Amino acid sequence: MAVETKFVVVRKGEEKMTFASKKEADAYDKLLDMAEAFTDWLLQSGMQMDETQAEDLGLHLAEQKEAVLHILRTSKLPDIHAATATDKTESDAAGSKKIRAVNAA
Repeated sequence: MAVETKFVVVRKGEEKMTFASKKEADAYDKLLDMAEAFTDWLLQSGMQMDETQAEDLGLHLAEQKEAVLHILRTSKLPDIHAATATDKTESDAAGSKKIRAVNAA
């Protein structure tokens, strides 16, 4: 019999994702915190959008945090080719052990 440890990210009583490592689960939880902050900020902005649109945009901004930071620092779009190469290098550096996120919905 095999024993598996799973880390589940739970928000408002709802399971969001399941991860094989605590580090990955914590990173996803932090992403959701950031998305929630963006959503609240957008809803308070006075712009005309419903809550679903604000949530979608908030999550997108949180997922694209590096691109948003680059634009804020430089007032220019990030180089898409450089970002892709960096992502690939980082994933190669992580080693051959793949960690898979599973939707817990």
